[in-house]
Amino acid sequence: MEELMELRSLVQQGDLRSALTLIDELEEMSKDDKINKIYSYTIILLLHLIKQSAEKRSTSSWEVSICNAVISVQRSNKRRKAGGNYLSDRELSEILEESYDRALDNARLEAFGGAYDAIALGKMVDRAEVLERAMQMLKGSL
Repeated sequence: MEELMELRSLVQQGDLRSALTLIDELEEMSKDDKINKIYSYTIILLLHLIKQSAEKRSTSSWEVSICNAVISVQRSNKRRKAGGNYLSDRELSEILEESYDRALDNARLEAFGGAYDAIALGKMVDRAEVLERAMQMLKGSL
């Protein structure tokens, strides 16, 4: 809110250069917020995909969590007025890569009743396959 008041003041003063700089900062802050939300949802998505892959099964609860995470990523990434997405497929793929280890660490607590550490659990799943499946889901291909 403070930034909007400052922007109004800059425009009223005719300082368009500073106003445009502030607009750039606001856009960056907004995108960072979107990225953080998407990152959190991808951890949930990957956590359940890792458990499915490792345990070779699924549950209704996991399916609901996967669906909710996919919908939340898609919703967070959608530009409502301008159309399109905030993040490109390449950027989404990078976020999936970044969030994988965190998801694996979380999955170790749940998969097989927490019997394996993250390294052992990681050896039970094909990382590339899990990431590809997640990306396909986010693109609406599955």
